[in-house]
Amino acid sequence: MHHSIEIHNLSYSYPDGHEALREVTLSIQPGEKVALVGPNGAGKSTLILHLNGILSGQGEVCVAGLAVRKENLGKVRARVGLVFQSPEDQLFSPTVYEDVAFGPRYQGLPEAEVRLLVEEALSTVNMLSYARRISHHLSMGEKKRIAIATVLSMKPEVLVLDEPTAGLDPRARRSLIRLLDELDITMLVSTHDMLMVRELFPRMVVMDEGRVVADGATHELMEDEALLEAHGLERP
Repeated sequence: MHHSIEIHNLSYSYPDGHEALREVTLSIQPGEKVALVGPNGAGKSTLILHLNGILSGQGEVCVAGLAVRKENLGKVRARVGLVFQSPEDQLFSPTVYEDVAFGPRYQGLPEAEVRLLVEEALSTVNMLSYARRISHHLSMGEKKRIAIATVLSMKPEVLVLDEPTAGLDPRARRSLIRLLDELDITMLVSTHDMLMVRELFPRMVVMDEGRVVADGATHELMEDEALLEAHGLERP
C-alpha cells in the first residue's frame, strides 16, 4: 500500500535566490486529513505547488504511488485535486457546468460520462442546481464550492486545498467546514484558520522558514503554547 503523499528531503529556491523549502520530509497515509500551518512565508504554498508539479525542486515527491516528474504529470494531476486560495484561478468557463466538465473532457472521456461526473461532483458540494449559472456571478462561498467540484470531477485520490476558508463570511465558512468534514478523501489543507484545524484535522504539520518544525496530533500540538508562539500561531 503506497502513501497518498510521500515527500523526502525536498528543497526549493525561487529564481531570486529565496530558499522557500529546506529538506522537507513528510508522509501522509490514505484517508488522513492533515492541516499544514505556519506563518506567511513559511513555505506552505510552495510545498503544495510541488504536489502536482507546478514547481519542481530538489528531492523526491510521490503522490498516490507516482513520482512527480515531467513524464507523469498528466496522471499526477488527475490524482491530486489542487484547489487554489482564489477560486478565480480555477473558474474561467461560461457556466458552472462547463467549469466542472473541463477536467474530465481534458482527459478525453465521452460526453455521457462527463455529464455523470459533473452531476456527481456538483451534488457532493451541494451545488447541482447551479449547473447553468455563471461562475463569476456567485458569492465567494459558492465559488469555493464550485472550485472544489472542478477537482472532484476528476476523481482524485488526494485533495489539497490552500486557505479554503479565507475570505468567507461566518455562514459560508461553517458550510465549507461541514463539506470538508463530509468528504471521504485524503486531504492536506494549508490554512491560518486554527479553529477549523482543531475541529477537523486530527494531525497538524507546522512549517516555518521552509522547514517542518513540528508534526503530530493536533490536540497535543495545540496545547504547546511555546511552540505556537515561536512560530507565529495562536491557539484558538
